[in-house]
Amino acid sequence: MEKVYHIYAKEECLYNNLNEEQFKSTWNTLKGMVGLLHTDYASEDLSYETVTRHRGYESKGCGEPEGCDSY
Repeated sequence: MEKVYHIYAKEECLYNNLNEEQFKSTWNTLKGMVGLLHTDYASEDLSYETVTRHRGYESKGCGEPEGCDSY
């Protein structure tokens, strides 16, 4: 089993499938940016989800569900 993280701002996914090291770095950066910069987000708008997936899982392409464009 492998643990991955998804980071959200106001329920919009900003980052998905981050390993623990990537998550810690990205989470700390986002929390700092929201606190320092004038943005549409407050610290309480940020959230994350921890997902456990089976080892051997390979995401195809950009990791989005089939038929879902990233733009």
